[in-house]
Amino acid sequence: MKRVYGIIGIKAKMANWNADFTGRPKSISDGTIFGSDKALKYPMKKMWQNEDKKVLFIKSWKEEKGTLIPNELGDRYVSLFDEINAKTESKEVLTNLFSAIDVKNFGATFAVKGQNVSITGAVQFGQGFNKFEYTQTEVQDILSPFADSKAKEKSKKDDEEGEGAKQSTLGTKVTVDEAHYFYGFSINPNNYNEYKKVLGKDFKGYTNADYEEFKKVAMISATAYSTNSKFGCENEFTIFIECKDENTYFPDLSDYIDFNSEDLIDGKREIDLLNLEKLIKGKYEKAEVFYNPFKLTLKTSLDTFNIFTQEKL
Repeated sequence: MKRVYGIIGIKAKMANWNADFTGRPKSISDGTIFGSDKALKYPMKKMWQNEDKKVLFIKSWKEEKGTLIPNELGDRYVSLFDEINAKTESKEVLTNLFSAIDVKNFGATFAVKGQNVSITGAVQFGQGFNKFEYTQTEVQDILSPFADSKAKEKSKKDDEEGEGAKQSTLGTKVTVDEAHYFYGFSINPNNYNEYKKVLGKDFKGYTNADYEEFKKVAMISATAYSTNSKFGCENEFTIFIECKDENTYFPDLSDYIDFNSEDLIDGKREIDLLNLEKLIKGKYEKAEVFYNPFKLTLKTSLDTFNIFTQEKL
């Protein structure tokens, strides 16, 4: 297969797609909200894991002295494959790594027990910047049904002083009212050409089957992944541009779309792809745009599909 470029769009409504260590939506120094590539990859990996596919780089647990602790990378490898040590052949390690679907797509840095393998993934993402101009951060106070141990100690002291304040734990939930994140991505199958020489004819590199697996999670994994903070996050837009030849290169395509933050068009947000179409004109073999037709309208002449049903629109 040839190179592929595209964009994945994630909508967040009263949700927190990617929080920083303070719990607030991740942002750069000027306050612009964005989502990291890790935030996008995680739901993809969880979806593959739920389908019983091998996923290496994902948190898993082991019991040690009666306590659950995260596995180390070597433990995770052993749980999926065989024991590994300094005498294990690197070819065997590479073969096993490429059989993990997340490694096949995103690559790996693997340094365990005498093995040091670095794989540049065929699929690479940029950072997903929020293109909605009026996003507001919402902070909700949450009252726990359980007592706060620190407050309990304070309450005992207050009782002694005649002030009987009994307190439960207070927490917060931070969300955005509305945000629209757009990630540019590229797929370069040539990244694996060198490994074909090492692993032999049984290794086919990045195949059309691998691409179809990626397309699936690129369109539905965020919608499928519902946690307390992620409920309200969904895949709303994805575009795939399959290049005409091996010498075609595009920049981050997410910079070439326009998102209308000002007005609702027939009750829907609007995405303008006309500048992107000028950029790719005559250089692509196939272009597919998947989007939520109930919440979005597009300015485009490219082939469009319903992101939920994959039916042509």
